[in-house]
Amino acid sequence: MSLKQEIFEFVEKDLADIERALEANLNPYLDLVRDVASHLLFAGGKRLRPVLMVLSARVCGCNNGEEINLSTVFEYLHAATLLHDDIVDGAETRRGKIAAHKVWDPAEVVLTGDFLLSRTCTIAADTDKLPIIKVITNVTGVMSEGEIQQLLNKKRLDLSEEQYMDVIYRKTAVLISAACEVGALLADAPPEQVEALKEYGRHLGIAFQMADDLLDYVADPKVTGKAIGADLAEGKLTLPLIHALEQTGSKTRPRMEKIILDENASKEDFAFVLDNIIKSGGVDYTNQKAQEHVAAAKALLDIFPDCPEKDVLAKVADFAAQRDS
Repeated sequence: MSLKQEIFEFVEKDLADIERALEANLNPYLDLVRDVASHLLFAGGKRLRPVLMVLSARVCGCNNGEEINLSTVFEYLHAATLLHDDIVDGAETRRGKIAAHKVWDPAEVVLTGDFLLSRTCTIAADTDKLPIIKVITNVTGVMSEGEIQQLLNKKRLDLSEEQYMDVIYRKTAVLISAACEVGALLADAPPEQVEALKEYGRHLGIAFQMADDLLDYVADPKVTGKAIGADLAEGKLTLPLIHALEQTGSKTRPRMEKIILDENASKEDFAFVLDNIIKSGGVDYTNQKAQEHVAAAKALLDIFPDCPEKDVLAKVADFAAQRDS
């Protein structure tokens, strides 16, 4: 049995419960909002963030059903950012389907994203737990800053690895970290366990995003639902490309830079950049860095007593850097 299958088998019932809660909590005033939100929400996402919140609550001893309902916050937050991102990026597809803003008016999609953000605040407030409300409201601001920073970084040929790390923390890792932290807070776990799960989520999120950035260059588009080189075409410099630019010689780098800046670059141009990313070790370097964060995430679980949920959290960390979609 594959790692993915092992994880799915363990959380299968929880996933079904999460799906029901996602639908039950949507409750928009207008059918249009439900249609737009459902187009993305129920298009086959992994539900990684709500599952991590549920597992984090359970590893800390909370298993009363409240964790299922609260976990929907993290899928709504994730979906809202994707709806907004796709408009900013001009994306054609998402999860193998036509992007929402290509089906509905972009203004309607933006406002649907705003509705999903408002639902997260309502659901969080229903817990009457101020620490949880603070984490969830804070994460929306941090993620927005990450989106703005990524927009400003487009086609920045001098983007450093440190700057890239800051963006992926804000864009991806902070939400995964918050999901794990909120699971612990819901369980009223001691501070050291809350911090351990928060940091576990941060390292996991970084590894997950690095793996995602690798998929842009090495994955099968039929599996990911995303064209090869999509980030490159949008002018996003991710770690494989940043490393390649640093390692590439003076004869090759000027052509790579020209291709990055060229909005009409050809498939042959992209193939040239991809070839140099591989030759320069950009793929191997990114994979190595992702594995370092996986190891750090798993080490943080040592504080918890042995249990099935702990084992699955470790497997999720391994899977984050090994996935193909």
